[in-house]
Amino acid sequence: MDLTKQTILVVGGTSGFGREVAKQALAQGATVHVLGQNQARLQAMLKDFSAAKLTGSVVDATDKQALTHFFANFKAYDHLVSTLGGAMAGGFMANSVDQVRQTIEAKFFTNLQLIKLAQPTIKANGSITLTSGTGGHPATASGAIIGNQAINTLVAGLAVELAPNIRVNAVAPTWTPTGLWRGLTPEALAKQTQQAAAATPLKRVATIAEVASAYLYLMQNQFITGQVLNVDGGVSVS
Repeated sequence: MDLTKQTILVVGGTSGFGREVAKQALAQGATVHVLGQNQARLQAMLKDFSAAKLTGSVVDATDKQALTHFFANFKAYDHLVSTLGGAMAGGFMANSVDQVRQTIEAKFFTNLQLIKLAQPTIKANGSITLTSGTGGHPATASGAIIGNQAINTLVAGLAVELAPNIRVNAVAPTWTPTGLWRGLTPEALAKQTQQAAAATPLKRVATIAEVASAYLYLMQNQFITGQVLNVDGGVSVS
């Protein structure tokens, strides 16, 4: 159940949860390939892990043609991890229909397209691990809530459709300070972190390493499929 000699593809792997998943998998002896959109971040990551079994590509994971070309030239691998999807604030009336649609598109349909293209290249007894999310409310995070619910439904469906050869699960963190929020000022990030911690039963936010370890667990445990693992300090039950 360890990852020694396993090959992992991490989509959205050059920052945040994806980067840490790659780091932890490499430490366990896995071979990792990361996909990202930012050439500078990819090059920095390859430099940081120059002695490890890490490779990477710059690919826009929302571009069907680019993904099709990538998978046509990529060897079979054991596990697919996707951190694709973003976040949004505000309720349904506070955002335009286009804004809500775009958030759902980026979360659900982008991952569905990815899986349809990637599935033939995943080895038997492999896995797919997506990223969902917990916390927030429809009135304050409209499109993001629907996107996460859609991912959970996708996991439930694919776990049956792709069994017994491929397991499908998701990790659902609550708000965590990652590169997703790099646009915030240090003061705004500190304020958001404080507010998120106050709303969490454990009274702190997760570390990126804590969330990333959940992806590794779902890859390693070969009898888990169709599950969404909440890593949220109790937010989902409070």
